[in-house]
Amino acid sequence: MSKPLLVFDMDGVLVDVKESYRETIRATVNHFCGKVPSHEEIQHYKNLGGYNNDWLLSQRLCQDYGRDIAYQEVVDTFNRYFFGSSDTPGLMEKERWLPLPGLLERLADRFALAIFTGRLRDEAQITLRRFAADIPWLAVVGDDDVARSKPDPDGLVQLRARGEIVFYLGDSVDDAKAGRDAGLPFVAITAPGGNFSGLPVAHYLDNINELESIL
Repeated sequence: MSKPLLVFDMDGVLVDVKESYRETIRATVNHFCGKVPSHEEIQHYKNLGGYNNDWLLSQRLCQDYGRDIAYQEVVDTFNRYFFGSSDTPGLMEKERWLPLPGLLERLADRFALAIFTGRLRDEAQITLRRFAADIPWLAVVGDDDVARSKPDPDGLVQLRARGEIVFYLGDSVDDAKAGRDAGLPFVAITAPGGNFSGLPVAHYLDNINELESIL
């Protein structure tokens, strides 16, 4: 008999991205506008929903500062800061893995583990190879694997076809909406300033290392 699934978002759940993705947003906006958005400004849009895509959020923040930058130009600049170059380390290298040693290994004894992330799949795999190469992920569903991005539940619908999903764990409003629209129990890993008002949340956890307490 197949194991039930636990499905994880990545950013803010498995990976601390404050010094990587969040700083890349700030660097990108500063590049175009000469102003650095605060973490509170970034979190404001994350709380609103619809800004799971950090390229889109960077473009929106530029608009707030009076600059209308073409989307592809934002993407290219963002990626230079994030991935770096042969002589300049990218901010991606500042990511920090959140699960404590042994957590995912213990979970994998009882559950199949999968990921549904707003990252592109290859980009997610870079981080997984760095931090969790020995974890037997059943599937990794990235933004390029779905017809419609979060908060649409396409990725969760794909994974639900692989088996019974116990929980979808995420840290954003868009994650919660995807879980709701897929009809799945959602566990909120609460980011500072996160607001899940009006959304169905099965459990709130301060961080991923508390997960075993609800299983």
